[in-house]
Amino acid sequence: MSESTLVRALLRRLHEAGYDDVPTPFRVASVDFQFTAALRGRKARALDLVLVVDTSTGDFGDRDPRSVRLRVEALSRALDVTQSRYVLTIVLAGAALAGDVDALTQVGRVLNVEAAGLDVEGRPVDADAAEALDDQIRLLLPLTLPSDEGAPEGRLDAMASLHASLSANLDAELSSSVIAASARGEGAVTGALSDILARALVLRPRA
Repeated sequence: MSESTLVRALLRRLHEAGYDDVPTPFRVASVDFQFTAALRGRKARALDLVLVVDTSTGDFGDRDPRSVRLRVEALSRALDVTQSRYVLTIVLAGAALAGDVDALTQVGRVLNVEAAGLDVEGRPVDADAAEALDDQIRLLLPLTLPSDEGAPEGRLDAMASLHASLSANLDAELSSSVIAASARGEGAVTGALSDILARALVLRPRA
């Protein structure tokens, strides 16, 4: 199987974002399914199943909209039969496909990644190219809030804006702890909430 530089860039970025490869072909309900690549999320995204369709090389009939649609719909039915809770995302990498591909939105999210500024190894050529690639797959990436480094004087950064938008009646310790923990992920937020609740729930001895 050939692999375009765009697909290599997508797979590298999704690996960095916490997705693991699913060996292909893979089997669901006794049926084998072949795609250019398949990935599964971790932790909070453990139910995300991402299918990469390389429309540039055309492997597995990936230049044929009808072939792509039939394969994805068959996988969706197989997942339903097994009562799977996976959420499908189909990433079309390369030239846009028209026609039947529109029907894919009935079974999952569809992301079109037509181009990116990449070197021969499939790496973004600069920060702007990396940001442009991220923008095309933003739904699959962890939420990050920009800092105020280099921002014009007097302009609030994202975190400061969030603090400013909160109600003055909100517990300051709670909001500050949770917002600070959010940069470290869902587990850190849960831990911060647990610590605050543990300190607040002090059992008083019976009289």
